[in-house]
Amino acid sequence: MGVTASGTSGARSVGPDSALADTLLDRLTTVYPAGADPERAASMRAYMKDIAPFLGLTTPERRALSRTVLRDTARPDERDCAALALRCWQLPEREYQYFAVDYLRRHVSRLSSGFLPVAWHLVSTVSWWDTVDLLAAHVVGGLVAADPRLRADMDAWIEDDDLWVVRTALLHQLRYKQDTDTGRLIAYCVRQSGHPDFFVRKAVGWCLREYAKTDPDAVRDFVARERTRLAPLSVREAFKNIGP
Repeated sequence: MGVTASGTSGARSVGPDSALADTLLDRLTTVYPAGADPERAASMRAYMKDIAPFLGLTTPERRALSRTVLRDTARPDERDCAALALRCWQLPEREYQYFAVDYLRRHVSRLSSGFLPVAWHLVSTVSWWDTVDLLAAHVVGGLVAADPRLRADMDAWIEDDDLWVVRTALLHQLRYKQDTDTGRLIAYCVRQSGHPDFFVRKAVGWCLREYAKTDPDAVRDFVARERTRLAPLSVREAFKNIGP
């Protein structure tokens, strides 16, 4: 299992030119497959509902291999980050996308508001909670915190037809704590309170549950006011740590 030479070449043609991304991709597609475990890969693929094939790397194994890949490499700029992420998204096995998400999280301070379209592509392509949630809270959330003008983009994302884009808008403030835009958070929860998909209803409750660590009374008041609109799942999640 692994990436074929042609697959690697195809991935390298995606996104902006970046010698650093090319170097990292070459290392990744050599180092990661060397640790592959086909039996574990099959169980991981099944657990993730067949969203993608896997190499079968455990998280500790993958992170150890990532350190080898990253050894003695330069600090990236935004172009390098975009190139790496887009190329990893072209590779079949899911661990390559995990590497890209970790890389973006590590270097989010290097990204400008101009990276948001790349983030949208990552969120809306080969989408599942394992990559979307980290991108939402650590990458998109970081971009919006650095440039509040991107709140207007979140207002558009919450209306999107793609449930994963909607989930990202709901979760992008997950780490903001006292800096949370409470009015926007509440408005997003109201807007998607009746969404038919489990992952959106769960996200409504999750962002309320997280904000309850900062202002439990605000969450209690909101749920009391809007309980008839909220799904039972959302209510359970919102109250998980504070009680009704």
